[in-house]
Amino acid sequence: MGFSVATKLQWRTVIEQNTALAPADAAPAVAPATTSGIPAGVTHPKTIKSFVRRAGRTTTGQAKAFEDLGPRFVLPYTAAPIDATATFGRSAPLVLEIGFGMGEATAHIARVRPDDNFLCCEVHEPGVGALLKRIREQELTNIRILQHDAVEVIDHMLPEGSLDGVHIFFPDPWHKTKHNKRRLIQSPLVAKLAARLKPGGYLHCATDWQPYAEQILQVLSAEPLLQNTAEAFAPQPDYRPLTKFENRGLRLGHGVWDVVFIRRH
Repeated sequence: MGFSVATKLQWRTVIEQNTALAPADAAPAVAPATTSGIPAGVTHPKTIKSFVRRAGRTTTGQAKAFEDLGPRFVLPYTAAPIDATATFGRSAPLVLEIGFGMGEATAHIARVRPDDNFLCCEVHEPGVGALLKRIREQELTNIRILQHDAVEVIDHMLPEGSLDGVHIFFPDPWHKTKHNKRRLIQSPLVAKLAARLKPGGYLHCATDWQPYAEQILQVLSAEPLLQNTAEAFAPQPDYRPLTKFENRGLRLGHGVWDVVFIRRH
């Protein structure tokens, strides 16, 4: 049975209540800076958030995708380990994606890697609706979506050693130095992800902001469970497509940096 409009609105209200962020000018709680790979003078919040609330309107097509496909592809958040085999209806390598935006790259990767399962976290409702549309248009079956904070998903739904890969593409760079502490890629989160990777599993980050790329490289290099696959930045893996946003940036002379580390055996 599809979602009714009333049910969908109730669901959206609950999500907004549970994931609302503090005001932008509120001073977040921070821990003292350490030598764990974070650049000097940059601290990290004690409570990591994997997202920032963005404005946006769900289109009619996205709402229709929610109604038709939500019951199958959007999972409820539960504070219990996920049974990936039951969730996807098969046993296959499991890749976590944190923050997929409008789902363009996610759908492409799922299409070119049909033998892998992709568990994708995104709280932005238009983005979830857009990915559901792509799932229908491209007849994808190897994606499941959690419209919930990825940090809580990691903490409560993903046991250690349960992931074969993690994708974090173009997270918010928080350009201003005073806002760097809001960046997603910080040592506490990386430690959580490294612990949940299987030996040989990979963590792939990409950004178009060079200072953030350098911080990502530094933070991942400081995690003892991880090993770089390159001397510094990695070549772009062939499965990650160039999105429209990325192509526009490249035409303007902006760079893109990929960082790929693997879990040590």
